[in-house]
Parts: sequence; structure tokens; C-alpha cells
Amino acid sequence: MKLSHSQGQLQTQSPLTSAHIAQTMTLLYMTSAELLQTIDVELSKNPALEAIPERRCPMCNRKLPATGPCPVCSQPKTMDPDETIIFVSPRDDFYSYNGTSSTSFDTDRPEEPFSSENLDLPTYVLTQVAPELEKDERALAAMILTNLNEDGFLAIDIREICRFHHVTPEKVEVVLKKIMRCDPLGVGARNVQEALLAQVEFLSESTQVPEFVRRAIVDEFDLLSKHQYGDLAKKLGTTTQKIKLVSHYISDNLNPFPARANWGTFRQPNDNTPEVFHQPDVMIYYLNNKPGNPLVIEIITPSRGTLRLSPLFKKALKEQDGEQAEEWKKDLDKATLLIKCIQQRNNTMRQLMEQLAAIQKSYIIHGDVHLQSLTRAEIADTLSVHESTISRAVANKTVQLPNKKIIPMATFFDRSLAVRAILRSIVENENHAMNDTELCASLEERGINVARRTVAKYRSMEGILPAHLRKLEKFATA
Repeated sequence: MKLSHSQGQLQTQSPLTSAHIAQTMTLLYMTSAELLQTIDVELSKNPALEAIPERRCPMCNRKLPATGPCPVCSQPKTMDPDETIIFVSPRDDFYSYNGTSSTSFDTDRPEEPFSSENLDLPTYVLTQVAPELEKDERALAAMILTNLNEDGFLAIDIREICRFHHVTPEKVEVVLKKIMRCDPLGVGARNVQEALLAQVEFLSESTQVPEFVRRAIVDEFDLLSKHQYGDLAKKLGTTTQKIKLVSHYISDNLNPFPARANWGTFRQPNDNTPEVFHQPDVMIYYLNNKPGNPLVIEIITPSRGTLRLSPLFKKALKEQDGEQAEEWKKDLDKATLLIKCIQQRNNTMRQLMEQLAAIQKSYIIHGDVHLQSLTRAEIADTLSVHESTISRAVANKTVQLPNKKIIPMATFFDRSLAVRAILRSIVENENHAMNDTELCASLEERGINVARRTVAKYRSMEGILPAHLRKLEKFATA
């Protein structure tokens, strides 16, 4: 049977090109909503790509009805009541097929599409740096931006980027310098020192930077970071008072953790801010919405129909020659690559959720206490992929559980969640207000060994008051 290029085409066994891997990694990092935006952009600018108004299953390529999932892939394969059904589903409305809205939309979201409030950090930076990049620098920038940690630092060695793209370190450094000049200044730096220096160099182009600021960062950063102003003054041959002015300038004008400028606070990453999730990337529910039935895991792949290579464009390309044909061929290659990379993304997400569903099934059904200890490295080892692939697949994604609660996919790897749930239960059932040492001992009785300071941290995360305040609270309500 002859297969055409489409989203439903099966993955070939030929080796993946660098461009294929790079774009797949970029798409893998995106949420469903972000991927839908990317598809819309490509459809608007690439004449070789088109979306036909028919829905096909991304897994088996069957033509689908106007609404609803694939009638084959969404059904049990066996009579085993414990079987979990996992399938990829094309949709652009983000509503569950049983008629229940998966979420409510927030009308107060920012209207500016490229504001820092409306984008994740890599996308926000990419919108700024893209016009500055040469064609051969784009893949390097994508790899850098998809490997930023929560502080905005580059989390991989540039030698890994060099090996992956077969370029020199100097080439990567050029791209890195362009990225570090974007807002937030210093993003992409490898450490605090490099981030501060990038900010100083940028600011010095338009404003007066106090004497000794650059030297303190470059030559005596260890003394500066330890606030050893007397020793630092001696090293730089100046007064302690001037060094204090240097420290004040750095505190007032520089950010040692670039990503925390808009994605957190000066001292902590943005992990305590209540999050509003607008549409899930994965939906988990019971078959026919009946508890006790097999779990159904629906992985959303955004759709405007079925993507394919335009037959008219391919026909016109055959009639062209020379420079025009070369340009059109590039458009055709880009469209082909996008279709293949979306399919690869779907395959990776399906394999990931298959593992998570098997390991964390009790948590999905019964709640926080049943969450199993799990790392991204363990999943990567099982699937024979790099840990960074799993990190990208998990990043920014959300999952709707059978109870309709939407959680970050990263929750499946949260080692503290089960312990915090048990801690919450202990406090809810305590006979007297237990202090952190007593709570620590109570956890140990349940086979959970954590330090007292960890108990205090978990208690704070759960919004549980200290013992003396809980005692007052109980007295006030008695």
C-alpha cells in the first residue's frame, strides 16, 4: 500500500538527521497550545504545508468522525480490567469528548502575545533573539534555550552542543552572547558570575557603571559573594566604603538569577506561585466515565485538520528549475520535517505516559499518598533515551486526572508529595500540637526518614502552622 506524507504516517527506521532531532526536541518542549500556535505559523508562511479538513488518527491513520476519538485506538485491546488504554488524539478545542469542559478560560490573561507574562522563558527569549540569528545559528539557539534551568542558566556543557551540531565552541559562544543580551539580561549564562558580567557589559554601553564593579566580578568574585568587603578592598586597592557601593550597585541593578526576573523572585524560583492551567496536554479518565473501568489516557496533539504536503505545490515544484526550484525545495523539506517531528513527538509522549501510568497508577486513582518515588533518569533508562529528552517531554506539560484536577506532569516525579500528604494526615489527626521534632519521629514510625528541617520545609509547603500557632488556633476555636 502506498503511503503519503501525513501525520498518521508510521515512523521510518532510517537514522534521524541533526535537523530532525533538533526540531523534535524543540517541539517536545512545547505544550499542546504552543504547538498549535507553531502549526498555525507554519501553515501561514510555508506554501508546501497544508491542512486538509479531515481528521485522522495519529496512531493508526484511520479517518475519524467529526468529533470524538479514534473508535479503534480508544478501546480496550483485551478483556483485562486492569488494562490502561493510551492513545494520541487530534483536537483543537481542548474539551473532553464526554461533553465536560476540561478547564475554564481566564479572561484576564495578557493580550500581548510576546510579553514575559504570557510566554515561557525559552519562547520569550527566542522571540527577541530570532532576528539577530543567522540561518546556521538557529538550531544552536534552540538547543541552548531548551536546556535552560529554572534560574535561566545553561544546564549543559557547550561541548555537548558542539558534538551534536558539529560546530566549534567559538560558534556556540557567538550565539550564546547574543542570547545573553536578551531580556532577562544574562539568560543563558553558565553561572552567576557570567550572568552578572553579561549584565554589567550591557549596562556599561549606555550608563555609567561604578568603578571596581567589573573587576570585583571578574577577579575577586569569591570574596564578593562572601561579602568579605575588607579583604576585597585590599585586593582591589581601594576602600571598604567603595566596595560597599559596588555591592549596593549590584544588589540594585543586577540579577544573579536571570530567570527570576519575571519567572520568580530574586532569591527563589517561581515554585510557590499558585498556577492556573488553562488546558491539559494529557487527559486521564475512566472508560465511559465509570470508576472501576480501565483508565483511558488521551494525549492531546493539536490539530487544524490533517497536515500534509501540498499536492499542488509538489506539482509546481517539478515544473520549476534553477534558483526558484531550490527555494521551493527548502519549503518542501521544512514541511516534511515538521510533519515527521510532530509524529516523533507524539510517539515520545505516548511512550512516556505509558510508563508513568504503569508506575503511578495508584496515585492517579487514589491520590497523593500513593505516589511512588520516581526519577526522570529511571524513565529515560527504561525508554533508552537521554534524560534531557524526558525533561523536555515533561516540562510545562499538564495532566488532567480522573477527579478533574489538573496537575503539572512534573508532579509524577515529586518525591516530597507522598510524604507531605502523610504529614498533613498526621497533623489533621494529632491529639496535641506536635512540634517538628515530634512530627519527624511520627514519620519515622511510618518508615519515612527525613531531617527535622525537611519536615519544617514540607509543613510550610502545605500551609501548616508551627506547633505554637496551631495550639493557639485550636484554643481559639475550642
